Amino acid sequence: MHSPSLPPRTRHSLLGTGLVCASLSAVLVVMVAVRWAPLISLDTTVAEALHRRAVTEPGLVQVNRVLTDWVWDPWTMRILIAVAVIALWRHAARLLAVWVALVSALAALVQQGLKAAVGRERPQWPDPVDSAHYAAFPSGHAMTAMVSCGLLLWLLRLYGARSPWWWAGLALAVVSVVGVAVTRVYLGVHWPTDVLGGLLLGAAVVAFAVVGYGATAGYAARRAAGGAGAPL
Repeated sequence: MHSPSLPPRTRHSLLGTGLVCASLSAVLVVMVAVRWAPLISLDTTVAEALHRRAVTEPGLVQVNRVLTDWVWDPWTMRILIAVAVIALWRHAARLLAVWVALVSALAALVQQGLKAAVGRERPQWPDPVDSAHYAAFPSGHAMTAMVSCGLLLWLLRLYGARSPWWWAGLALAVVSVVGVAVTRVYLGVHWPTDVLGGLLLGAAVVAFAVVGYGATAGYAARRAAGGAGAPL
C-alpha cells in the first residue's frame, strides 16, 4: 500500500477541485430552488427532446432500465463499497475501511437532505417510459455513482494497482458515471441539472475525502510512532 500522505501539489489540486465543485453545486442548488427561468427552460428543452426520442425506442428504453435498475443502481454501488470496506477491514486497514464507509454514508445523507430541502418535482409525462419517486434534485443515482467510483479508483491508486488494472478501472468508472447521467435523463425521471448537481456534489465529496484521509492517517501515524512523523 502506498503512503496516504499526499504531495503538496496533489493536495492543493484536490482541495481546489473540491472547492470548485462544491461552489458550482451550491450555485446550482440556488438556481434550482428559485427556479431561475433560463435554467428551467434549458432543462425542459433537453428533457423533452430526449423523451420524444425515448417513446419511439422501446428496445433502447428497456436496455436503459436494466442498466439503471441493476447495473448502476445506487444499491449496486453501495454493495461494491461494502465489499471494499470488508476487504480493507480483513487486511487490517481499519482506519481506511471506516473512512470509506463513513464517506459513503455521509454522501447518502447529504443527497437525501438536499432532496428534502430543495423539493424539486420530477418530470411529468403523459406517456412515461419509466417512473421514480421522491424529489428530483440532486440525482441519487448520479451522486452515488460518482462517489462510489471515485472512492474505488482512489483505493486502486492507494494500493498501487498496476497500469492495466488502473486504466480498466478508470474506463469502467467513466462509462458508469456518464452512463448513469445520460440514462436518468433519457428515461425521463430526472432533469439534466439533477444529474449535473449529483455529479458535482459527488466529485466534491471524493476530493475532500481523499485530502481528509491523508491528514487523518498522517496524524494517527505520528501518534503511533510517538511523534516521529513516520508514514502510515
